[in-house]
Formats: sequence, C-alpha cells, structure tokens
Amino acid sequence: MKIPFNKPFIIGAELRNIRQAVREGHLSGDGPYTRRCHRWLEERLGAKRALLTHSCTAALEMAAILCDLEPGDEVIMPSFTFVSTANAFVLRGAVPVFVDVRDDTFNLDERRVEAAVTPRTKVIVPVHYAGVACEMDALMALARRRGLLVVEDAAQGLLAEYRGKKLGAIGHLGCLSFHETKNVISGEGGALLVNDERLVARAEVIREKGTNRVRFFRGEVDKYSWVDIGSSYLPSELVGAFLWAQLERARAINAKRAGLCAAYREGLAPLAACGVLALPRPEPAGATGNAHMFYVLLKDRATRARLIAHLRGRGIHSVFHYVPLHSSPAGLRYGRAAGPMTVTDSVSARLLRLPLYYELGKPQVARILAAITEFFDRG
Repeated sequence: MKIPFNKPFIIGAELRNIRQAVREGHLSGDGPYTRRCHRWLEERLGAKRALLTHSCTAALEMAAILCDLEPGDEVIMPSFTFVSTANAFVLRGAVPVFVDVRDDTFNLDERRVEAAVTPRTKVIVPVHYAGVACEMDALMALARRRGLLVVEDAAQGLLAEYRGKKLGAIGHLGCLSFHETKNVISGEGGALLVNDERLVARAEVIREKGTNRVRFFRGEVDKYSWVDIGSSYLPSELVGAFLWAQLERARAINAKRAGLCAAYREGLAPLAACGVLALPRPEPAGATGNAHMFYVLLKDRATRARLIAHLRGRGIHSVFHYVPLHSSPAGLRYGRAAGPMTVTDSVSARLLRLPLYYELGKPQVARILAAITEFFDRG
C-alpha cells in the first residue's frame, strides 16, 4: 500500500459534534463550538483574545490590517516561508524585507534583523519553522527599542513553547493554522491570537466585516453598523465543531507525532553518522517543539530529486518545502532581500520532508527507513 505524505484524520467526536451543530441550527460563524475553541486557545495558550478564522492566511491578513500599514512601509520576515506570510502584508501596500535564516532551526536569524531595520520598518514577522521557536526574547527586545510590532507566524506551532510561553502568544499578534497538513486540523481553518489588549476591540470589528456586531451581541450597543475596514473572516460553525474535537485531544496528537519523529531519528542515525544526510538539530535552549514535521538535509538538489523518485517508486510520498520568496517572481516584484540569503538558498535546495501524520504507524516508518537505507546502500 502507498504511504502518503499526509493524511487527514478523525480522532474523537468530530462527526458527532457536526451533527449536534446541525441539530442546534447554528451553522454560521461564532456558534457554541467556535466559542469553546476560543476559550481553549485563550486558556491553554495565554492569549488575551483568540478568534477563529477560515485560514491562517486570513489571520495574517487581519494582523496586517491591525498593524496600520501604509504603502511603502516595510515588514521584516524570512524568505523561507509560505507565500501567505508575505502576501498578507503586500495586500496592505507594504514591502517584505527578507532576512536570512539560522542554520540550525531555519528560523529568522535574530542576529541579522536589526541591520535590516530602516525608518520605514513597522513590523517583524518571525516564522516558527517546524514548530520550533524563534529567539523571541531578542526579537521582542528589538521591537521595543525600535517601536515595532511583532506578528508571529505560528502556523506550525500549536502548543510548542519558548521559555515557558506558547508560540503565537508572545508577540503582539499570533497566527495559527488548522489546515489538514497541521498537527490539529479542521480541513481549512486558523486563528488570530491578540496578545496586545489595545488591539482586541479592533480585531473583533475587522473580523466582522468592519462592523461592531460583536458589541451588539454583547449588549454594548443597541444596533451595529459599519465602523472600520474589514472582511468576512469567520469560519462556519461546522469548522469549529470539527476543531473542538481535535483540540480536546491536541496533546495526545502531538505525543503520537513525537514518537514517530523519535523513530525516524533513531532509524536514520547510522546514515547521519556516515555523513550522507543530516538530521534536525536538537531544539535550542528554552524551546520545546511540537513534532510538526520530520525532515532530512541531503548533499544537494540532485541527490534530493533522486531520493524522492526512489521513494515514489516504492509507494512513499516525500516532498521538499518552500521555494524562497526572495527569488520568486512576486518576491522580486514586491519585496527585497536584506543581505545574502546563503542559508535560505542552501536549505531550500536540500531539505526533504518525510511522511508524518497521526495515523502513520511504526511498521510504515520502518518501511520508509528501509527504503532510504536502500537508496544510500546503492550509492
């Protein structure tokens, strides 16, 4: 049987919750299940306010609006990230300024960020790659010194930590994803975490199409009307119903994935010792990951292509990751690189992600490991 790279899964009461939502007759946004998800995120992660969105892209777009950007303002971010990280800010007229990543975590290199700051800089966007934390203390200290906002792209980081704080709840704003490729899923889906009290009220307005509808439902105004820019960022209650069942089992999901990552690491250790591939480095001091992905670094792009083809021939789907934004057509048009992108270019050419999903079993991992070993044994 084929082993996919990812497989969506049901772990508990997802379908029962959906049936209940239908019976209760509330299928639009912000129903009972959505509110439960909000409370869970606020209590477990420590956010001032959590708001479900229909995607992490939507959460990033809301964050960009909340940053009050003007055309030509600059936003510092890594190039080794998904397009939504940049696109959300480009839509507001801002310029992405790409900074190279560290060679251990592939996160934004905090040592290079200050040199990229100009009088037009307004925001720093750390992306927690593979659910491993950026050096947030250094980034937050820089933001305080220079009067900048920090928007965490924690799409991959649910329940991962940095020095005892949950990712997404450290910066002024944080963005999560519940896409079917993430640890905890709802098909599509995301959340905006508002950690700065000053931004909470406006975030509620932006999410409700620019109206003060939330205040109306709380009885704070006698009618609601258009008061700001915004859009329809609410997900259906069916999304909240599915997600609630997954959030209830979030720690178990991460624990299962951690076991699979440990099996990969143990099985690939002999190849790493021979120098034919490199494994993910240990998490930095103060960082606790969430086993979002398992990857290997290969010698070069050609070796990666041959290994992908070898695994595909044995029914195993492995994939590379981001094409760097700084060298993409839109990145060249809308953004600019601040300094060399040496690590970004190298990692992008050599990184290979292995299958990792909740229903993956140890026998399947053993099959994947055997196929990789066979590839290198053949030379």
